[in-house]
Amino acid sequence: MREFWVASGHHLTRRGDHGGLVATPELIMAYLARPELMPPDDACDAERDLHASLLSDPLRPVTNADIAALADADARENWTFMMNFRDRLIAAPSLEAVYVALARKGAGDLPPIFLSQLCHLILRNALEGCDDPYMLRAAELFYRSQLASVHEGTLLLADAEVVEAQQHAQADIHASPLTAMLAPQPAFGEMDVMDDDNAWTYWSRSDAHAMAMNIGGNPKARAGLCRVIERWIAHLLGIAVKVETVASIEDRDWRWFIGLDSEGTRIGNALWNGAALDGHAAERIVALMRLQIEDIRLVDERVGNKPVYLILAMGADKVVRLKPQNLVAGLPLAAAANVA
Repeated sequence: MREFWVASGHHLTRRGDHGGLVATPELIMAYLARPELMPPDDACDAERDLHASLLSDPLRPVTNADIAALADADARENWTFMMNFRDRLIAAPSLEAVYVALARKGAGDLPPIFLSQLCHLILRNALEGCDDPYMLRAAELFYRSQLASVHEGTLLLADAEVVEAQQHAQADIHASPLTAMLAPQPAFGEMDVMDDDNAWTYWSRSDAHAMAMNIGGNPKARAGLCRVIERWIAHLLGIAVKVETVASIEDRDWRWFIGLDSEGTRIGNALWNGAALDGHAAERIVALMRLQIEDIRLVDERVGNKPVYLILAMGADKVVRLKPQNLVAGLPLAAAANVA
């Protein structure tokens, strides 16, 4: 079985009998090693001692007095949050249970990067055994922002952070404005666009996020996104759904939609309310999909057998920021549905 997404840290967790991931001391140590929690050069002795003691025993109790002893107010806030988060991870039956609770009740003061890391871990578990590079590349949208670009009439998505790093590197190389103007400017630098000839190389660079996704011109890319959404919902909620891409919403009696990002939600609300979209709204739609819950008994009676439409869009900055938690919180489930 091929390995992928080692950077997710899935090897630092334990898979429980229920199929979900269980937090371990090793996982907590990985969080403690993050730059946000490493004591800075001017940290007080109490902060250094707290960090060192947790590296020695990641599960040791931390009292309010321990945190109150920290001299820096920002440090006290960071450590209060981290210890609450740690205790939540350790107490929960699975990381999946933590994520579902956060999706439904709100993440509160949880920094987005931690929610993305949880998503990364859980998705790695859900996709265990997947042998389709198109699915895995599409799944990166769930935890990595994507920059959209139209190249030769086709919409491409590339990892926003990687593109930014490439652009900085190119700026250093082309210090001369004339050189920069005359140099060829491909869509995403030297980044390969995944196709049938190079898809096999994904396995050796899955953690590099260095392949662009041809979501506009390759049906396998769009199908991969649909399959990931199906797997995500089945893994977290135990609900079988069927997802397919559509060109437009033809149903005059459509009952429900889920915006997969802030812009998608804004566009969906405008359509729902019968408002006219601005001239560029249609251009910002990255993917339009139709979702059908297979067991009609699980569906809110207001929706019945009607499909749920999914709208994914890019912001004004051409960045796609998919919110996978919306697929958990936004499904129109019957009140009596026993899921998750």
